[in-house]
Amino acid sequence: MQEGTPLNSRQVNRELLVSILNSPKWFFGALAVLGFIVLVAMSTAGFMINQGFGVTGLNRPVMWGFFITNFVFWIGISHAGVMLSAILRLSKAEWRRPATRAAEILTVFSLMTAMTMPLIHTGRPWRTVYWIYTLPFVPYDYARGIWPNVRTPLVWDPSAVYTYLTSSILFVLVALIPDFAVLRDRTTGLSHRIYGMLAMGWQGNARQWKLQIIAGVLLSALILPVFVSVHSIVSWDFGMAVSVKSWHSTIFAPYFVVGAVHSGVSAVAFVLIILRYIYGWQNYIRHEHIDALARLLIVVATGWFYFFVMEVVFGFYGREADEIAVRNLQFTVTPWNIWMMIFVGLTYFAPVAIWLSRSARRNLWIMSLACIFVNIGMWLERFLIIVPGLARKQLLTFDWYTYRPSSVEWIIIIGTFALVSMLMLTIARVVPLIPLYDIKEGEILRTEIKIGRVTVPAVFRED
Repeated sequence: MQEGTPLNSRQVNRELLVSILNSPKWFFGALAVLGFIVLVAMSTAGFMINQGFGVTGLNRPVMWGFFITNFVFWIGISHAGVMLSAILRLSKAEWRRPATRAAEILTVFSLMTAMTMPLIHTGRPWRTVYWIYTLPFVPYDYARGIWPNVRTPLVWDPSAVYTYLTSSILFVLVALIPDFAVLRDRTTGLSHRIYGMLAMGWQGNARQWKLQIIAGVLLSALILPVFVSVHSIVSWDFGMAVSVKSWHSTIFAPYFVVGAVHSGVSAVAFVLIILRYIYGWQNYIRHEHIDALARLLIVVATGWFYFFVMEVVFGFYGREADEIAVRNLQFTVTPWNIWMMIFVGLTYFAPVAIWLSRSARRNLWIMSLACIFVNIGMWLERFLIIVPGLARKQLLTFDWYTYRPSSVEWIIIIGTFALVSMLMLTIARVVPLIPLYDIKEGEILRTEIKIGRVTVPAVFRED
């Protein structure tokens, strides 16, 4: 039995294009506030680059802190796009339809934001540019007698992330072509010409639909290996650093990938709830969709918790003194043990307890709280992997040092969240965040349901 009332094509176009053709009054005010926060964060990053890393809380041996934590976090958020679009598209899950576009766009913006973190973390971003563009001719650093470690796994990240970013942008653009054609036909002037160019001559004939569907399925299948490889390679940034105890774990790759899906799908569910509220899309983002996402998250969260337990058990299994010292720091020393309890509670026990209740899954306020819990917990997870391991890296005890982030780091991290929010609001003014053609296709399929070999009429229920 399906929920909601049937919708016609004219109503779908009118209601889903409201964010583009009729911006709400609060739009430009919200955009200005977010833009101001981003500008402050950019100014702070410029101040840090000018003054040096001394204005941050980074110090020997903890040279990775908030910046790398945030990098791993945003890479994790980006995995929602493939999970909800590619995997659920291939499995033909009908409830995916309202979530696919928001997940795909969030993937692109999360990856773009993630890649700013290593650049800021270098302290001298222009040296990275010199290294990339002068490498075929006269390597800038080599000419100055500076020899970077080309064997480090950190050089794998750009190739993996940019491949993922390119494929994700293609994925979004292919899915947007039919919607660009609708916007082309409903706009005038410069907007009409731009949307006409982006629509690439789309007329909606049978051949074009067939090619668009084939392209979507092929990209869904091709992007899956990239989806797995990206966060696996990010995990190897840690796993290959054998000098840092608690990092060189063989389970890191699946542990990071499942954790990325956990945080990413939670973020998409929260974004959908926000879109439903601010644009009045109750007919499209229904309780059944949020319910389905919550049930998916129960499975994903349980898988993540299994890998988390295994990662801790493997750390104790070797019985290495320095490895146990790190675990002792994480689980028994204040404030790390408090953060560890908060992280596990927010990431698994609190949200799963909420998701097990059908009434809680369909309460959007409670679901929003659960999704926020998950992403706070997953950010803490990355922090608790990075800092305690580095704090106990040195053999000499007088080199052991904890980490206290400065206000500079806090401002830059808050700026990344404002940046993603600003980009999502901006793109909502340009493209529909719920795919028009996908919703229309779903409306046609809602009239009948195939159960095994039998096709039966659908029964609708008012939500």
